[in-house]
Amino acid sequence: MYTYTALGDSITAGYSATSPCLAYPSRVTEMLRAHRSRSVGEVLAEAGWTSADLRSAVFAAGFGPLVAADAISVWVGGDDLVDAALGMLQTGGIRRAGTVIPATLKHYGMNLAGMIAGIRKVSKAKLIVCTQYNPFPNSPIAVESIQGLNTVTAEVAQKTGCLVAPVHEWFAGRQAALIAGYRTGQIEDVLRGSTAVHPNNRGHNVIATNLLPLVMN
Repeated sequence: MYTYTALGDSITAGYSATSPCLAYPSRVTEMLRAHRSRSVGEVLAEAGWTSADLRSAVFAAGFGPLVAADAISVWVGGDDLVDAALGMLQTGGIRRAGTVIPATLKHYGMNLAGMIAGIRKVSKAKLIVCTQYNPFPNSPIAVESIQGLNTVTAEVAQKTGCLVAPVHEWFAGRQAALIAGYRTGQIEDVLRGSTAVHPNNRGHNVIATNLLPLVMN
């Protein structure tokens, strides 16, 4: 039995996919079965989970699914930045980005590294960390912040021996086609009530198709 476990936030939980079977973890598992008929998928993910939330959830859930896993993907960090950015925008404190964002990224890196270290103690699974695509490519603060997030992700992956799934490259220039409800690509869209941050069915399929070789090899 080949077991793939996906850890993450709302993207991994399948938000904006029109059916749970079309979310990328389910699509990866389905694709795996074409190569390994005895394959199963596990998901631990919730909307709004920051890196600290996911780290706590992984340790609180027990290590059964992790011990049995052959491949584990970790995709988190977007909500760390969303919380920081919304806090600044809502308080008019955008000028604080120079201190708030670096502090957010520092804590993200610590949480990610700590989570990976904990997983490694109980699991021999292949570990894959996913970078974050940018749903707001027309906002300079989002571009800078997400680049920073992805840099930290790559640095942690290198130090801990994880593979990197460059999701940001898979979505670059294609956000309007791959993100459900995409509008202007500006972070202010969120303040206007938009929830255009999650992949649509096509986006989930792009993630699964590109993630599959990393999960398999």
